[in-house]
Amino acid sequence: MNKNQILKFFGYKLIRFIILMVVVAIFSFVLLDLSPINPVNTYLRGAAVSEAQRAILESYFGMNVPLPTKIFHWLMDLIQGNLGTSLIYRAPVIDVILDKFTASIVLMAISWLLSGILGFALGVVAGKNKGSWIDKAVKVYCYAIQSAPSFWVGMLVLMVFAVYLKWFPIGFGVPIGVSSTDATFAEWASRLVLPTLTLSLVGLAPIAMYTRNELIQVLSSDYVLFAKSRGEKGWDLVKNHGIRNILLPAITLQFLSFSELFGGAVLVEQVFSYPGIGQTAVAAGLQSDVPLFLGIVLFSAVFVFVGNLLADLSYYLIDPRIKESEFSD
Repeated sequence: MNKNQILKFFGYKLIRFIILMVVVAIFSFVLLDLSPINPVNTYLRGAAVSEAQRAILESYFGMNVPLPTKIFHWLMDLIQGNLGTSLIYRAPVIDVILDKFTASIVLMAISWLLSGILGFALGVVAGKNKGSWIDKAVKVYCYAIQSAPSFWVGMLVLMVFAVYLKWFPIGFGVPIGVSSTDATFAEWASRLVLPTLTLSLVGLAPIAMYTRNELIQVLSSDYVLFAKSRGEKGWDLVKNHGIRNILLPAITLQFLSFSELFGGAVLVEQVFSYPGIGQTAVAAGLQSDVPLFLGIVLFSAVFVFVGNLLADLSYYLIDPRIKESEFSD
């Protein structure tokens, strides 16, 4: 792969990213502008003001400006990195998002790794033992967990491990009355276990079922049957001819699950009152914080795009057979 192919690949991705962000920004802004949300009422929070003061606020929030003009100003501010000021936190939106994402990145990263590793392992075990009780148990679990909403799984985990067994705290990022800077690592980590467990339990089901089905197809292929005829069997057969053929698609699927991971974090953080980007998104929606909500929408689009980009890069890093073709398309 030469330098021109690398530049072509990343140039193509950059163009797609710019188009994606423009479309998401315009579409989200139009939807919120057409909604009954009134940013002035949200800002005032029920405070009594004169008509003149309300008119000043309406002018500040651009409520009497034509929609195309508002979209243009919104895009110009976005280009300059200005996402506005949060009506809830009274702080720049970008600062709020970065602060809350810091709390969420550890939760999502650990959950993503655990769900990928455990899901792949369960899928391999189930595929190798097709039709056995292990295979049936894995399928029942995956079907059940995929049918259950993540917030319901979170509530079940909360009831079992925090309420009944009392092994972990009920929620929050740190103990009540303790600032995040004063909390110990043990206090912070103990409150991270249950949200991480919930996201992992939900996230491993798709990768487990996909890996199982792919491995079954590989093990029934002609070249595997030929390998069996040469005396290969058991885990050596799975390792030499199964895992190497299903690993790349499984990793790609795991990277593509970034959108589901983000959506699951929104619900799980709400269940456990975890102070991350998910709970902030819910608060922005419920309290009509338009600038913050738009910022989180754009941030989620960036998050998903990065997941897709990493999935593409995984082809180059893992499978040398398709390096040239993938990066020269």
